[in-house]
Amino acid sequence: MASLDSLVIFLFSTLFVTIVSSETPCPNFKSIISFGDSIADTGNLVGLSDRNQLPVTAFPPYGETFFHHPTGRSCDGRIIMDFIAEFVGLPYVPPYFGSKNRNFDKGVNFAVARATALKSSFLKKRGIQPHTNVSLGVQLKSFKKSLPNLCGSPSDCRDMIGNALILMGEIGGNDYNFPFFDRKPVKEVEELVPFVIASISSTITELIGMGGKTFLVPGEFPIGCSVVYLTLYKTSNKDEYDPTTGCLKWLNKFGEYHSEKLKAELNRLRKLYPHVNIIYADYYNSLLRIFKEPAKFGFMDRPFPACCGIGGPYNFNFTRKCGSVGVKSCKDPSKYVGWDGVHMTEAAYKWIADGILNGPYANPPFDRSCLRSEIKKESLYNQSTLTQACVKL
Repeated sequence: MASLDSLVIFLFSTLFVTIVSSETPCPNFKSIISFGDSIADTGNLVGLSDRNQLPVTAFPPYGETFFHHPTGRSCDGRIIMDFIAEFVGLPYVPPYFGSKNRNFDKGVNFAVARATALKSSFLKKRGIQPHTNVSLGVQLKSFKKSLPNLCGSPSDCRDMIGNALILMGEIGGNDYNFPFFDRKPVKEVEELVPFVIASISSTITELIGMGGKTFLVPGEFPIGCSVVYLTLYKTSNKDEYDPTTGCLKWLNKFGEYHSEKLKAELNRLRKLYPHVNIIYADYYNSLLRIFKEPAKFGFMDRPFPACCGIGGPYNFNFTRKCGSVGVKSCKDPSKYVGWDGVHMTEAAYKWIADGILNGPYANPPFDRSCLRSEIKKESLYNQSTLTQACVKL
């Protein structure tokens, strides 16, 4: 009996090692489906724009670091989603809009720079002027209309959606940016939060109904650290700045407020749909740690100027932005956290992605969440195999 027990233990340990060790971190993901705004846009705004009115992301120095040409990303190189694609062993996700003869078998992106979570009509009624009509709802409708071309039959589409990692943004930031840019009171902007959360939640719910099984849902950034806000709300009152980061405390507090409400809603959805993996991506703290200890991550110290811009203490000007004629970028973007005053550099995005993918800024942890369904399948198979082995003994 002792030898039999030893053999059983050996089989269990061998099978366990087989389950948890894999060269591909998330082998069950066959594609990435993305929604969101400029944080996730890989070229959709450029694809939707008139050739005579292209956004600045269509021009150098955007894209200079990695791709060596503009791609429509609001960055000098790769964005968070690109690092996620690398992590799960999939190609960079192509933009859907404006694409011709693109292969979407491994992923499709509907995120559009300037997009909002809420409908344009809703925002306009509240005196907020959106910069695009492509809201989250419009992106979802576009996705649904594209399904016959993406996957064919309803059953094939359900399988495709079920085997995909679905990225829900970041989305909602512009719903707050536009009124904050107009200096609307924070209490007025806070009133938008429940509606933004509801829009994200309803989109996730609808995608679950279409077969979605794994969602990565980012929270808000520490916007009080953003160059655009540090410029717009610059003040001589030192009490408004966090001494450990140099960021505006009240704006960061707002980012925390949104993220807490979002986390509460995701917890509610998890209880309703226990078979679905809903992963919260803590963009806030994954980025804030860089502002607290920039040298630790290879960045220059405060005041964190934009790499690409001109003028002022933060190298940013509202009338002459990155991509405009005569506006140059820094020599080494890898030393800068901010790229163009609003978005981060590839170097910063890489650290944010690392915090999400390798921890500790994902809940539940990303690697375990994305492997959960695969482990369950492997476990069922290995339990059967183990049982057969034991019977033979």
